[in-house]
Amino acid sequence: MTGLAYGIQLPVQSQSTIYAEPWEADAGPGDLVEIAQAADRAGFAYIAGCDHVGVPRRLATAMSTIWYDPVATLSYLAGVTERVQLLSHVAVVGLRHPLLTAKQYATLDHLSGGRLILGVGAGHVQEEFEVLGVDFERRGPVLDETIDALRAALGPDEFPEHHGKLYDFEGLGQRPRPAQEHVPLWVGGSSPAAVRRAALKGDGWLPQGDPRAKLPAQLERIRRLREEAGIEGPFVFGAITEPLYIGEPGWEVGRRTLTGAPEVLAESLRAYGAMGVDQIQVRFRNRDRAELTDQITEFGAEVGPLL
Repeated sequence: MTGLAYGIQLPVQSQSTIYAEPWEADAGPGDLVEIAQAADRAGFAYIAGCDHVGVPRRLATAMSTIWYDPVATLSYLAGVTERVQLLSHVAVVGLRHPLLTAKQYATLDHLSGGRLILGVGAGHVQEEFEVLGVDFERRGPVLDETIDALRAALGPDEFPEHHGKLYDFEGLGQRPRPAQEHVPLWVGGSSPAAVRRAALKGDGWLPQGDPRAKLPAQLERIRRLREEAGIEGPFVFGAITEPLYIGEPGWEVGRRTLTGAPEVLAESLRAYGAMGVDQIQVRFRNRDRAELTDQITEFGAEVGPLL
């Protein structure tokens, strides 16, 4: 049996008040590089970046307006890392024509030597859709067809072809092609529609904050939907863990945070594997970049091998 893979959503590049630490407000590219390199050295499966084109004033206080572009950010970090995969968690691909998305992410995969995982989601900010001329109320069907179009556009053909209700293209060549024969496409979200979309259209599922107790039922639903549809082949089940802190923090890390020795954390996290999860996304409480990179390094050295 293979162990649980573990990845990390990068700090700094998105700064919602739900998860951003205070020091991130003044952080920048150098901090992202140090953190990405620490994750690369520590054996993390992936580093991830988010996607918002613009945040309306009504949401800016809670969400902040700091959302780095995922393609630019992951491309930048691909150049300073060696093996860690590059995940968009998640790209709101319905905001853009699929040929544009395919051009950007195929180039990223080509330049990084095949390290892309394309995570996609439906989005939730109505004003973003409106200003870009996309129907917010139909964002689910838009995403469904966009996934189909991206499958074609990121496939092996230099001249991809797709004929749908929203998008219709053929005869337009796009090179460079992705380095990977098959770019993994993971679907994010925990609504019934998102879970169904992941099961029927994805290579993996990225839940949106499901607590542990709710995960087994979601995993079982995905398995059942795939079985009923006759879909075979590998599928990656994901989970986002509780916040972590290795050791005894000596400062207020929040009541949901898992703390303690590496063995204690590993025992708790192995429960995800026992329920059928393949990869966990971890997040560490920290007070500055140095503390975060120390936590990442210690996790890779002391916790990862026990998973």
